[in-house]
Amino acid sequence: MLKEFQKFIMRGNVLDLAVGVIIGSAFTGLVTSLTKNLINPILSMFAGKADLSGLYFTILGAKFTYGNFINDVLNFLIIAFVVFLLVKGINRILPSKPAKPAGPTQEELLTEIRDLLKQDQQV
Repeated sequence: MLKEFQKFIMRGNVLDLAVGVIIGSAFTGLVTSLTKNLINPILSMFAGKADLSGLYFTILGAKFTYGNFINDVLNFLIIAFVVFLLVKGINRILPSKPAKPAGPTQEELLTEIRDLLKQDQQV
């Protein structure tokens, strides 16, 4: 059982996934820092506050920190854009799959059915 587990762990897919998770975690930290240290100060020039996470409103004593939500949305958009660029770059590098040969058109199939029906009527 231990050998099976070792074989499973050493397969390429599991190792690739582990590396991806680790790099993804580090990348998330970088994007959070980018948002906090570069983008938020630029936005603060327009919003009037240096830290968007401090933006909130209260309703009946409940505090809604929409500034944190704005930060999270910015982080998500940056990560999504970088992933988009990576996928686009990888798709450009990797060869595309050959297109499947097109099957008969609907018109060709109907013609074939008609011809078969004619043959059945003649027999």
